[in-house]
Amino acid sequence: MLPPRREKSRLQGDITADVVIIGGGFAGLSAARRLSELDPSLKVAVLEADLVGDAAAGRNSGFIIDLPHEVSSDDYGGDSAAKSREAIEISRTAIKMASTVAAEEGWSRDVFDPCGRYSAAISGEGDDHLTAYAGQLVGLGEDHRLLTAEEIAEVTGTRAYTSALFTPGTVMLQPAAYIRGLADSLRDPVRVYEKSPAVRLERSGTAWIVKTPEGSISTGRIILANNGHAESFGFFKGRMLHIFTFASMTRRFSPDLLPGHRKWAATPALPMGTTIRRVPDGDGDRILVRSRYTYHPGIVAGDGTLRRAGAQHDKKFKARFPALGDIPMEYRWGGAMAVTWNAVPAFGEIEDGIFAACGCNGVGASKATASGLAAAELMLGHRSRLTEIYQRFDAPKPLPPQPFTTIGAKANLAFKEWMAGAE
Repeated sequence: MLPPRREKSRLQGDITADVVIIGGGFAGLSAARRLSELDPSLKVAVLEADLVGDAAAGRNSGFIIDLPHEVSSDDYGGDSAAKSREAIEISRTAIKMASTVAAEEGWSRDVFDPCGRYSAAISGEGDDHLTAYAGQLVGLGEDHRLLTAEEIAEVTGTRAYTSALFTPGTVMLQPAAYIRGLADSLRDPVRVYEKSPAVRLERSGTAWIVKTPEGSISTGRIILANNGHAESFGFFKGRMLHIFTFASMTRRFSPDLLPGHRKWAATPALPMGTTIRRVPDGDGDRILVRSRYTYHPGIVAGDGTLRRAGAQHDKKFKARFPALGDIPMEYRWGGAMAVTWNAVPAFGEIEDGIFAACGCNGVGASKATASGLAAAELMLGHRSRLTEIYQRFDAPKPLPPQPFTTIGAKANLAFKEWMAGAE
């Protein structure tokens, strides 16, 4: 939906930097911004393997969510309530940073929209989960509103949904535009190098040498913000699960074909269900459908996997929008995320001078942003509530040996998708 990206310079030749950030997504660019805020004199080099916005961050569905993601969360009493409040604090720290950038850059609501989100149900089980979650939000003191089938139909233009829960704190992004804009908002001495993948790290005395295909950078400190690809440099081996999630988007259709609001976003009532966005695109609209989760230890998903996910999206789309059933999908894509067994980030100083902001465990726009901010603060010795929370996280647990990890991961994903049912 965006014009082609004008590529920034590639890294060519040998240079020096105070900090090198590997990865130009939510985590890496947020870390770069925080470093420049804390020490504007720092020479920071961000290495992005592709064009900014073309990798996983630009394939995000665009939700910066402030509340716990799974509406089927367990009882919120005692320690659970404290952990939930810390999770909310992490997400809202990310939202605060993103909101500041949006205001500074003057972005329109087409790029950054603090509109809130719906969790929408299409079954009795989904209705029960939303009601239970609403009760938990009461205990947390969080603003929310339950909607009847008639009320959510007025929003979505379809009678498929049986109830919904609205929470106002989520920000909706055009994710590729946001990531591009965040990169372009960085000023010297922060430099972003595109099409410049880091291919090797070498120790040279007290410094590190980061090699790219056409150059190298000598630096004292590195932030790994490349999520599951931290394993490519030997870190967190056997501690991250590489999960792909998939989305499809329709071609543009006339807004007259679907009543309701022209712009809304809904996550599923049950975990592993179907996320839907209605997105205005000029004088037409599009529907985005996201569902399907698959495990790929090599961090590569093939065309067959994408086709199978697309077939599922078509069914979900037709079930929710029968009036639009003949409108085809124009785009289909997948994106990788890294999940740890004990659902903690792969974070901290993992070797002398190397800091990690990886393992987002889903909800990447929120969690990866916060991890990048926390890694920057930790590197510079800046104490904050964010670093306090992050430093209390356990280390990622080792996964079982193969083939047990693959068998367990695939079985677990299949079971959770089965449990989500029509949702």
